[in-house]
Amino acid sequence: MFRKILIANRGEIAVRVIRAARELGIATVAVYSECDRAALHVRMADEARLLGPSPSLESYLNIDRVIEAALSSGAEGIHPGYGFLSENAEFARRCAKAGVQFIGPPASAMEQVGGKIAARKTALDVRVPVVPGTRAGVHNLEEARGAAEEAGFPVMIKAAAGGGGKGMRVVEEAGQLPSALRDAQAEAAAAFGDSTVYIEKLIRDPRHIEFQILADRYGNVIHLGERECSIQRRHQKVIEECPSPLMTPELRATMGAAAVRIAKACGYENAGTVEFLVDSERNFYFLEVNTRLQVEHPVTEWVTGIDLVREQFRIASGERLSLRQEDVEWRGAALECRIYAEDPDNNFFPSPGKITSLRTPSGPGIRDDSGIYEGWTVPVFYDPLLSKLIAWGRNRSEAIVRMQRALGEYQVAGIKTNLPFFRSVLSHERFLAGQLSTSFIDQCYSPQTPSHGSNLQSLAVVCAALHASLDGSSAVAEKPVESAWKQAGRIEGLYRR
Repeated sequence: MFRKILIANRGEIAVRVIRAARELGIATVAVYSECDRAALHVRMADEARLLGPSPSLESYLNIDRVIEAALSSGAEGIHPGYGFLSENAEFARRCAKAGVQFIGPPASAMEQVGGKIAARKTALDVRVPVVPGTRAGVHNLEEARGAAEEAGFPVMIKAAAGGGGKGMRVVEEAGQLPSALRDAQAEAAAAFGDSTVYIEKLIRDPRHIEFQILADRYGNVIHLGERECSIQRRHQKVIEECPSPLMTPELRATMGAAAVRIAKACGYENAGTVEFLVDSERNFYFLEVNTRLQVEHPVTEWVTGIDLVREQFRIASGERLSLRQEDVEWRGAALECRIYAEDPDNNFFPSPGKITSLRTPSGPGIRDDSGIYEGWTVPVFYDPLLSKLIAWGRNRSEAIVRMQRALGEYQVAGIKTNLPFFRSVLSHERFLAGQLSTSFIDQCYSPQTPSHGSNLQSLAVVCAALHASLDGSSAVAEKPVESAWKQAGRIEGLYRR
């Protein structure tokens, strides 16, 4: 087992990894940018290293600086969390070259299934159904027309190099194709540095269901069941649950076996997720593989009783899987709400700023994976995820009631959050009945229309926060919050320039 690891991330996921490492007796090294000097993960880690300025390209995405921090601190492994460098095959290679264990899949597996086109080919090779569409990238309008006509309108244009709704366009009929292709390619190039897109048949109102897998380096692969991720806003998941209300034991076995076949085909190791779309007839289609730990992993942990981060450490250190497929059991139900610093009644406009008051929920069946604290300033440079609120119950109904109670207890002052949005969704009759789809929010949620003045006020807040973050004399830089490890004298490298 590792003696010391570096966490190449920030926020709640860095805190989550620190906790798992501490239970295993593993020392942790946090990394941070200038605006994250007083962040919770920095305060909690055993030591920390400054990566650079606040923009992620100069800090959390800078491979050279991350590896230098690992080597200078004596870290034996790097946990990438999710986002940033977590699915970067070159980063995994650089870790191996530097003699630092990447706590995730090998670069070869990332390349085989990390790209969506390559992943579709892998799925087809092992007889897993995919949404009808192209098997190669589309680069011009002529290729796009041929692919769309073969699949049949309506179709979906998707970026080959990434997700999160970037480079994605729905095309209802042929006349919309030229502009949709142009916009999708431009957005894909800006977001991922690759304008390659592909085309597939549009499935109306599908459910988005993913399977958690674990694999060791000895060829053992199991799945831990599914998560329902159909409640999405702009193609981003916001509520997840385990198990899916749609699932039957037979469908779980079939889809789980498909996920395992894909993982084995690419020589996968560590934790990962195989994602599917399911239509109204319960036909499922492979969507993609996420070669990392997922944001929504806690719902699987609670229902199966398996600590996924702990399993990641064990697998990366060379241990065999401690479980067989028949050992996995599912008990009760769990839901997760992603709490963001954004205003749901103002088109989910970002809401950075200082948290002046904070009260987090607790009680039976409640878990709050948080990266914030009262008095901390939410920066403008990164994803505005504050925490993940998870509720468990003996069944879905009890889990929902507990989540509703917890959402009522959760109070954050000084910034806007999407807590009111979740309170609305979890009281909707379709959600309560388990009638979910990726179109749920568009069909069932109607935020209030903000006034012109409200927009200007929100914009002013963002601009003021950005100015403060860029000001070298910010309060955070002048008065860093002292952590336990700093007070104990373990300060080497904290203020290293």
